[in-house]
Parts: sequence; C-alpha cells; structure tokens
Amino acid sequence: MADLVVVRSKIKEHADGCNVSGDFASSLNDKVVALISDAAGRAKANSRKTVQGKDL
Repeated sequence: MADLVVVRSKIKEHADGCNVSGDFASSLNDKVVALISDAAGRAKANSRKTVQGKDL
C-alpha cells in the first residue's frame, strides 16, 4: 500500500457515529489520490502548475 494521504485518526470523527472498518482508510485513500491526480491533470490542461479547488 502507498503512503496514506488521509489521516486514519480523523476518519472516525467524521463518520457520524458509525464504526469504521479496517479497510476503509485504504479505500478512502485510493479515492483521494485519484481525485488529486485528476485535479492535477485539469490544472496542467489549463496551463497551470497550481492545483486549485475549482479543479475538483
């Protein structure tokens, strides 16, 4: 598994009282990494080196 971008200890704080399974952080991390990669692609496509909120 690659380095985690998400903070495991913070996930439960936002889970609205639900339990969080052990594999959730890894799956969430995969989605976050994909979002970042897609946003970086949009920034580059618009001739920018800075990823901005609008790229999400």
